[in-house]
Amino acid sequence: MIRRLSYKVNAALERRLPEQRLFLKSDATTRFIRLHPLTQAVGIVGLSMILGWTIIATSIVLMDSIGAGDAREQSMRQQEMFEKRLIALSNDRDLRAEEAAGAQDRFNLALAEVSAMQGRLLASEDSRKELETGIEVIQNTLRRTIKERDEAREQSAALAVTLKRETGSSQNATTRANDTVATLTLLSDALAGTAEERDEMATVALAARDAVAESEAAQRAVAARNDEIFAELEEAVTVSMEPLDRMFRAAGLSPDDLLRSIKRGYSGTGGPLGAALLTPGVPPSPEATRASAILKSLDQMNLYRLAAQKTPFAIPVKSSFRFTSGFGFRRDPKGAGTRMHEGTDFAASTGTPVYATADGVVSYASWDNGYGRLIKIEHQLGLETRYAHLSQIRVSVGQRVSRGERIGDMGSSGRSTGTHLHYEVRSNGTAVNPMTFIRAAKDVF
Repeated sequence: MIRRLSYKVNAALERRLPEQRLFLKSDATTRFIRLHPLTQAVGIVGLSMILGWTIIATSIVLMDSIGAGDAREQSMRQQEMFEKRLIALSNDRDLRAEEAAGAQDRFNLALAEVSAMQGRLLASEDSRKELETGIEVIQNTLRRTIKERDEAREQSAALAVTLKRETGSSQNATTRANDTVATLTLLSDALAGTAEERDEMATVALAARDAVAESEAAQRAVAARNDEIFAELEEAVTVSMEPLDRMFRAAGLSPDDLLRSIKRGYSGTGGPLGAALLTPGVPPSPEATRASAILKSLDQMNLYRLAAQKTPFAIPVKSSFRFTSGFGFRRDPKGAGTRMHEGTDFAASTGTPVYATADGVVSYASWDNGYGRLIKIEHQLGLETRYAHLSQIRVSVGQRVSRGERIGDMGSSGRSTGTHLHYEVRSNGTAVNPMTFIRAAKDVF
């Protein structure tokens, strides 16, 4: 049965796979091996299966290799994009700082210009008062001259009537008539001189009126320019303060409480400029009131600046780094289950400088078990920052540090699996997410 089936299969396959003979020749004899169509088909199928399996296995290995390479490349691309973003944020922060310094310089220049304009305005006011006094004197002189002229005319008319009444005939009063003519001529000359003086006075009065009108126009122009400058200063102060206010609120801090805390440490009073703008016992002018309000806003903006320096909005590492672990629950790297991670980890090379993120006082600078070499800095409003796993500590307890001051070097001391900085922010003893402060300041610094 099997032989018959084999014969039929060979007959069917012989059209495609004719019988082949494999000759094996030796020194003495020549032998051959007969390859039936079925044998050839089985060999071809076997070889095809082996080849197919080889191709599939190779494809799987290649796909795994490509997938692993893509994952690494994607991770590297994400890391590169993140580093570029951090560099862009740092450049934007420096640009914002330059813009704030430029705004402060422009404000100082505007204040100087306002002071100069006020001086010119006061001088213009004094000149206007002097012109008004001169015009009043000229008008009084002109009225007196006109009155004297009218009196002289009345006296001339009275003398003419008296002469006519006392003269009996024209033949007997020739001498008196000559005297009267001489008197009238003298009076006419005096009246002509008085009229000329009056005309000169009128010309001077018109010139004085023109000067007063020009002075008033100049005063109005100065007032309009002052109003424009005040508007620009008020807008600049508003634009500068709004981002700071949003930054504090985004970090979960009350700007009012923070400013009150700063004021308790800086209790100064207004300088000579404020005293010059507002005179005791004298109602302030609208310009002085606006200038005083701008100065108060600037004082508040200065308090905002001091508050920003004393609040941990900065990044503790300025060199190239990568985030390795964020704030929140995570699997313990030492295999101790899931634990709360109370800070943010920045990874870089050993010895990378670590900087204070705000002004404050060092309250701890020593070894602390799991933290390794640890620095604690106390800030305003019950805030505290911690810098752990350091390789070197560069500050001491009780030392005052400023924002951006180098306080230590990155390392892997304590309970650590590699070189990194463990950075914490605590509010009244409770750990909060440090990235809340860093993100709040990304559009300001």
